[in-house]
Amino acid sequence: MGYRGRFAPSPTGALHAGSLVAALASWLDARAAGGAWLVRIEDVDRPRCIEGMDRVILAQLAACAMHSDEPVRYQSARDPIYERALQRLVEGGRAYPCGCTRKQIDEAWAARGFAHRRGEERVYPGTCRDGLHGRPARAWRFRVEPGRVDWRDRRLGPQFQDVEREVGDFVLKRADGLWAYQLAVVVDDAEQGITDIVRGADLADNTPRQIQLQRALGLAQPHWLHAPLVLGADGHKLSKQNGAQAFDAGDALGALQAAAAVLGLPPLSAATPAEWLAAAVPAWAGMMRTLRERISP
Repeated sequence: MGYRGRFAPSPTGALHAGSLVAALASWLDARAAGGAWLVRIEDVDRPRCIEGMDRVILAQLAACAMHSDEPVRYQSARDPIYERALQRLVEGGRAYPCGCTRKQIDEAWAARGFAHRRGEERVYPGTCRDGLHGRPARAWRFRVEPGRVDWRDRRLGPQFQDVEREVGDFVLKRADGLWAYQLAVVVDDAEQGITDIVRGADLADNTPRQIQLQRALGLAQPHWLHAPLVLGADGHKLSKQNGAQAFDAGDALGALQAAAAVLGLPPLSAATPAEWLAAAVPAWAGMMRTLRERISP
């Protein structure tokens, strides 16, 4: 199979400068490899999605001359596929029902002398691993394997995480009945034959969880590249949560040039977004060759 990449935005707001960086990196990587670039709308978290925002996002991408090579897919139409994946994990002993609330998880750690801090991962202590203890089932969790998960990022180099210690058994299906990101993204990437995942560096620590899920489901592991982030005025990742504004689609060329600067591409002259993208593809390919030589063992 040839290269297949994707950009998978959530329709909870318009694309901003940070999300354009991820979109551009994924598009350039696909084109530099002579592969396909797909767009998937990750609307699995329905309460947070905004009606019509998918059309806004697709129009922003079109203004930048970036179009999906295949029909756009929507996670909200794929519930039966996620359900089948969950049942496979249950039958294989890798998923189990959980009756814990966030408060109960925090109380379990407090009893051991630890307190959860805002912004930190809420590590699951394994309370329901051996049964619900009389509680009603609320969610479904993945039974992680012990030990370190090692993987290689095409930009960041060798990476690792002990998922059991740093995350614990994570949620596959939420208490409100909605599918968790980790299961949905792994199933979707495999079903669409995605070979290379290019996304923001803030998602890098999701990779070990997704690798464990891929192994448990017998799915191929893609290649990974986590792109630089755009930071907001508060020093944190630019996001919808900290007031990121939609990039100006009326100046798509300027927006692309700004995104390219974040990615480390040299200044490129062009009259239109399409012309600029054509010039950016070989520049990206050259930058990736240099990076590969620098981080190769």
